[in-house]
Amino acid sequence: MFRPKLPTMPQPTGTVTPTAVIEPTTITPGTPTTPPAPVAPAQSRPVVQLTPGTVLALVGGGTAVVLVVGAVLVSMLLAVAITGASVAVCAVVLRSLLTADAKRR
Repeated sequence: MFRPKLPTMPQPTGTVTPTAVIEPTTITPGTPTTPPAPVAPAQSRPVVQLTPGTVLALVGGGTAVVLVVGAVLVSMLLAVAITGASVAVCAVVLRSLLTADAKRR
């Protein structure tokens, strides 16, 4: 009942073609090519220039990311704390109900 049923592999149908025979070919040497001329190096200039405006935007964006991630983490911690407190309250209520029921008997 719990064993999987594996399908059987279908057998090939039709005619099977024989494999083709590959004959070796001769290698003829080509004409030698000259190496390319060396390329002049580009100027060593930074790709992105940091102006005071871009630095301010980067700092503001980084601050916003840190604040958002911090708010998410604090809210998750608060959710775990509230869940733990509610489970503890439920446990105390159930314990008092069970002990009160045992004392009545």
